[in-house]
Amino acid sequence: MGEKHYRPRLSDIQRAKQRIGEVVLQTPMSKNFPLCEKFGADIWLKREDMQQVRSYKIRGAYNKISSMTEEELKRGVVCASAGNHAQGVAFAANALKTHAVVFMPKPTPQQKINQVRMFGSECVEIVLTGDTYDDAYKEAKEYCESKEAAFIHPFDDPLIIEGQGTLGLDILNDAKQHIDFLLMPVGGGGLASGVSSVFRDISPDTKMIGVEAAGAPCMKQSIDAGHRITLDEIDTFADGIAVRTPGEITYEICREQLDGIVVVPEGKICTTILELYNESAIVVEPAGAASIAALYMMGDEIRGKSVVCVVSGSNNDITRMEEIKERSMLYEGLKHYFIVRFPQRAGALREFLEKVLGPDDDITLFQYTKKNAIEKGPAIVGLEIRSPEDFEPLIGRMKKHRIPYEYMNDKPDLLRLI
Repeated sequence: MGEKHYRPRLSDIQRAKQRIGEVVLQTPMSKNFPLCEKFGADIWLKREDMQQVRSYKIRGAYNKISSMTEEELKRGVVCASAGNHAQGVAFAANALKTHAVVFMPKPTPQQKINQVRMFGSECVEIVLTGDTYDDAYKEAKEYCESKEAAFIHPFDDPLIIEGQGTLGLDILNDAKQHIDFLLMPVGGGGLASGVSSVFRDISPDTKMIGVEAAGAPCMKQSIDAGHRITLDEIDTFADGIAVRTPGEITYEICREQLDGIVVVPEGKICTTILELYNESAIVVEPAGAASIAALYMMGDEIRGKSVVCVVSGSNNDITRMEEIKERSMLYEGLKHYFIVRFPQRAGALREFLEKVLGPDDDITLFQYTKKNAIEKGPAIVGLEIRSPEDFEPLIGRMKKHRIPYEYMNDKPDLLRLI
């Protein structure tokens, strides 16, 4: 059997669980009552955000590195990662006293970079390169070839997949009832491959649903196409699952074993992050919230069912919260941007404020595009409304009072300039 058709055996994953038991925590699986009420279902959260490195990635990384020979450990290890895999590798390298060189994309949140340094201590060296995981991956592979060091793949490796699969054993061990749906994030597919292999053997009736961010749905598009594809462009906001190409091994496993893949808009992920914080005091990163955001996409399909969502990580940089709030409000239809060309007459601005804005509308941005004759120039106006239903009346008032405008929300290139 060729390696691309590899599927981990249950005995391999059980062996991995014994190997990583000394460092991996048995994280809680807790029922979330706000979500239960919202969806009319039993919603359980598997809290891998509470692992030592704040994500499940320690499972695969430690399983792989602890399986290496003493000679291999002397030559050191290398990985490419947007953050969570890097932390797992750094932790394992420090625990097993081998040198690790970690290649990370330049846009990686500073919080994740700091965490890698903390977990790796003097055993880790960080190289920031490229804009995406795939850029970092390319440089890491070239470095491996020149230094003869072992490459620790974030997902497309049997030992990584078996390590991640131990999460499936933990979920089934903790389950207090039959699980109808299991929702888990998919980037390259390592977690989904390992966990789905466990469930196919032990709980085959459970529907296994992968969750991807809309800005990087490489696994869904590959499965739909019938072969692995590489996305030309991706949105790296949900950096933990922002991958251009799924793995060779993981593609085959996910294609055969997942019951479906739900694609979630980044804006909905942002709304979910804020709701989890406000309603349940849970802090998650974008990839960590993806499986819960997918509940909104599934609707009545999960009503009355038992659902487990893998909360895969909490490595979120607090400085991103303004962006998260902004993306959420744009997605929910509560934030709107316009270029307004005020009529060439006195009092036009006052008329806009008094007759166009509704009683609950707030101006969050007002910026003239010229420094002189400001009352006669175009302005960038950001408005926050109370409800999405307030938008059409707002547009109606602008037309009634003959306020020339250009709507920016549906022009992402313009919106990025703000």
